[in-house]
Parts: sequence; C-alpha cells; structure tokens
Amino acid sequence: MKRLIVNADDFGITRGVNQGIVRSHRDGIVTSATIMAGGDAFEDAVESARANPCLGVGVHIVLTGGRAVGPPEKIGSLVGREGRLPPSVSRLLSKWHAGLIRRQDIENEMRAQISKVMEAGITPTHLDTHKHAHCHPSIMKALASVAKEFGITRVRMPYEDLRAVYPPAARGAKGARPRISRRLFILASRAAYPAFRGIVRRNHLHAPSHFFGFAATGRLGRDAILHILRNLPDGTSELVCHPGICDADLRLQPTRLLEHRQAELDALTDTLTRKAIVAEDVRLINYGDLN
Repeated sequence: MKRLIVNADDFGITRGVNQGIVRSHRDGIVTSATIMAGGDAFEDAVESARANPCLGVGVHIVLTGGRAVGPPEKIGSLVGREGRLPPSVSRLLSKWHAGLIRRQDIENEMRAQISKVMEAGITPTHLDTHKHAHCHPSIMKALASVAKEFGITRVRMPYEDLRAVYPPAARGAKGARPRISRRLFILASRAAYPAFRGIVRRNHLHAPSHFFGFAATGRLGRDAILHILRNLPDGTSELVCHPGICDADLRLQPTRLLEHRQAELDALTDTLTRKAIVAEDVRLINYGDLN
C-alpha cells in the first residue's frame, strides 16, 4: 500500500503563504502543514487551521534564519545581539561544533515554539525543522527529548533517497532533475540516517519510511510531482512542498522561494496531479494517521 503525507512547510510566514497552503489543501493534495511559531502571520495561520480541521498541523521548529520565540535569558548562546537566530544551518552547526551554543538553549527555544503553538489551541501532529536542521544527530537528539516532554510522537524523516524516485533514465524529466549541489548535500546527509533511526527507536517515535521533495525544492512543478507519484514506493512517504502566493510581504522575508511558491500551488491543485493520486492508488493521509 502506498500512503502519502503531503506537507506544506512555512505555515505562518505570511498571509499569502497561508492562503496558498489552505487552497492547496482544499483544492489539491496537501494534507498537512507545519506552522512557524515566530512567523509574521502566525495568528492568521492559527485561524486558518481552525477553519480547516482536516488539515493536520505540526510545528516547524525554526533554529535558523528568523527571530527567536524564547526569552533571551534562556536561549542566550543561540541568538545574536538582536535576538536573531543563526542565518543558516551551516552557521548553526559551526557554532555548535565550536562549543558556542548550549544544547539546553536549543531545547529551550524548541519548547518555546511548541508551547506557543499549543497555547494557541493547536495540538501538533508532529515536528519538523526549518531547513531540515534535525538531519544533524545532535539537533535530532534535542528534538526527540523535547518531543517526549510534550507527548509528541511523530517526526519528519528528512533523508531523501534519490535512487527511489530519480533513477538515471528519468533524471532528464522536466522539473525533476535535482541541482548538483542539492544532490551532494542529500547524499552526504544520508550518512546520519542510521543515527536518526536509532534516536527514533530509543525514544519510541514514529516517522515516515520515505521522504521526497527536498531535491526538487524550488523546482517542484507539476511534472516533478507526477514523476514522484508514479515512482512512489510502497509504505508511508512524505512529500514536502512550499505553496503560497508571492506578495510584497513574502519579498521581505529571508527566503529564496518567492514566485515558485505560486508555481507549486498551481502544481498541487492541478487536475492531472489529483488524477494521478487515484491512478497510482495512493492513499493521502496526514501525520495524525501515522502509527
């Protein structure tokens, strides 16, 4: 059986992105979203979630490229002078390996973000991280520890297997070929997959068996989605996406995904995409259905 979670990241970053996610859910194949507690449109995302109860909502833990949610006195080593998080995952990890960031501060920021979401009335279906920071085992250990505190038992498995859906004969498919730099990052990150599985097992967490969409980030058009659906393996998979409406608010955000969010919105709601779900006998679920 093929089961698929289609998760839209960045819920709450802007109202336009929120509108795109909701439309992708109502008129397309999106089943799940992860909300950014520190997003400029967080309250609007909460209202959208309440109005769409069939949309599973998890927490998109942000440790890079945004403003922190936690109190400065509890996350001091994680943030800069203006309370900003490290600008990139590489900067976060370089500071971590240099001993400049305390694990307790990372966990405190995670707690603050999850608490804000739950205090808004949302029971998170799962956790994932912005820029897939929990690919690193140290971040994953912190995430697992905090998830247990909140009784959250589901997490994203952020390691993509390029061979499963980008076989050599198909890499020329329009919109499907991953950029070389992204492919190299994915191949390198998979070295941490055994550690991830061990952390998941020891902490009694659940995660999908397969993960897709990261390689095609910024290029996830209809053809790429159709290619993934036609090559989807048996078991439970997650397809990560970033639908939205590109407006003036989005252009002020620290994100490179601008006009392409609209392209993803169009692809996720396309008639051929919805027909492919039926033709390929794919059952759409959200993280709440993951056992």
